[in-house]
Amino acid sequence: MTPSSESKRLATLAVAALGVVYGDIGTSPLYAIKEVFSGAHHPVLVTPDNVLGILSLIFWSLVAIVSLKYAAFIMRADNHGEGGIMALLALEQRANDDSRRAHVLVLLGLFGAALFYGDGIITPAISVLSAVEGLAVATPLFKHWVVPITLAVLLGLFVIQKHGTGKVGAWFGPIMGVWFFVLALLGVLNIARMPMVLYALLPTHAVAFFLGQPHLAFLSLGAVVLAVTGAEALYADMGHFGRKPVRMAWAGLVLPALTLNYFGQGALLLTDPKALAHPFYHLAPTWALLPLVILATAATVIASQAVISGAYSITHQAIQLGYVPRMRVQHTSSRERGQIYLPGVNWALFLLVAALVVSFGSSDNLAAAYGIAVTGTMIITTLLVHVVARRIWGWGRWRAALVVGAFLTVDLTYFSANLVKVADGGWFPLTFAVLLFLLMTTWKRGRALLRKRRDQGTLSLAEFAASMKLAGLPGVPGTAIFLTPYPAQVPHALLHSIKHYKCLHERVVIMNVNFLDQPFVPVSKRVHIEEIDERFSRVQVDFGFMDQPNLTKTLHTCAGKGMPCGFEDTTFFLGRETLISKKGSEMAWWREKLFIAQARNAGSPAAYFGLPPNRVVELGAQIVL
Repeated sequence: MTPSSESKRLATLAVAALGVVYGDIGTSPLYAIKEVFSGAHHPVLVTPDNVLGILSLIFWSLVAIVSLKYAAFIMRADNHGEGGIMALLALEQRANDDSRRAHVLVLLGLFGAALFYGDGIITPAISVLSAVEGLAVATPLFKHWVVPITLAVLLGLFVIQKHGTGKVGAWFGPIMGVWFFVLALLGVLNIARMPMVLYALLPTHAVAFFLGQPHLAFLSLGAVVLAVTGAEALYADMGHFGRKPVRMAWAGLVLPALTLNYFGQGALLLTDPKALAHPFYHLAPTWALLPLVILATAATVIASQAVISGAYSITHQAIQLGYVPRMRVQHTSSRERGQIYLPGVNWALFLLVAALVVSFGSSDNLAAAYGIAVTGTMIITTLLVHVVARRIWGWGRWRAALVVGAFLTVDLTYFSANLVKVADGGWFPLTFAVLLFLLMTTWKRGRALLRKRRDQGTLSLAEFAASMKLAGLPGVPGTAIFLTPYPAQVPHALLHSIKHYKCLHERVVIMNVNFLDQPFVPVSKRVHIEEIDERFSRVQVDFGFMDQPNLTKTLHTCAGKGMPCGFEDTTFFLGRETLISKKGSEMAWWREKLFIAQARNAGSPAAYFGLPPNRVVELGAQIVL
């Protein structure tokens, strides 16, 4: 690839990253400054010293958290090019040989993923709500229509999810490019009236603010953190674009545009304190308000889309890693394997987002709930990356402690400042994360207990195959494929099949699907075949935790390796268990009930693995937990 074509490719990816990676952090100017100076929690008086102190805090927070921590440091911890807390969790499991420590890290990573969902619910609500509130700034007639219009926009956003983001996504980058250009332009126009705000680029103003009013400065961090919400997206969406384009977009456009806009809002407050009610929209002249509201709404929809897509992706990964029950997954693009749609997750998110909008009613009230989930996820990511630095990068103890300790200090400071908002809304993401964490750990523990019960009295597959040679059972033409998570044992479905039909197929395949701790597995390396004898074969199919586990396509791979797996003579046999709880079991009785409910509502294995419905036979069994 020539240097010019490489540069063009990087530029194209950088523009695309604007729409996916930077939507959340790019819409923070809608509410961050307003929350600092007029929010319900310890508002800061508008004075020159306070404005310069806050602007300096915002700028250096963007530099420290986004530029240094995420762009320069965290993004180095990739799992085959993929980022995000689930990819980081897979790295931890691979690098840690201490089972107790690995278990603690897994639980920590799961709670971080649960916090991400809390963030994913609040982001669409506060972003779209803050954009639509601009209508009330344009004319008081829209004041009572803000919530209904917000709900209508959100409903439209969730309805179109099933069509995929491929066509619309092509516009995301350019629209966000226009958004960041407008942010910068509005900032420059207002900075020109009060150039002194540029002194806030010096960190001394942030230091002076803390020294002069330490209590107020500390509490103001609970609102300042709104300026860095979305920083986690740099890491989570790294696999879509690569490190370099994401870093290019940040340094080349996003950081300068955000800085200019925040400083423009600060300059506006110093020249016109009446703009405090909604400083972002007062940056624009009256004639430009309606176009700005439309552009802001488009930007917040894009920001919400990125978070919703992230929720799909992390749920898909959690299913593959065994922490969430199977559910329906639809691929919305034949070319981009990362574009997926989960109907259950989609409508659950919509109901929760709509409930937040109705309950809180304004972006000011929602800001109280924002920050806890973001800073909690930041802390967990930092702790997990410390293990990567020590175990995978080979960093010494002191080097890792100094670098990670500095970032952790910043994270803990912001998290502590947000704790005062727990009673006024911060409880929601924490409560939601705890409930989700409980569901994920219950599913994982229940599956382990189910396997233990299945192991009791099971037969070895090799011994069973040998005994079938002497059994003299009549043969049935064709191939029977028995799906099982335990490839060394005889599947219960196979035993039930013999019990009911008193016969065996000419070819019997015991197929096990295995999900590896890497994002993708090449098709050529997915299938491993072991011939047990002339009738029995064992097949292991390996998928990455971001792959679509389509076994129909895998059959063609099997046929290419000499195994007769044609559709015309193949039947899939699946086991379906009816679970029965038992008091005094190894798992708490109430968790057993919860696990049984999860298992009952889990998606069908046939649909999840893409099996043809007319070739599937399910055989049931009762198992006492």
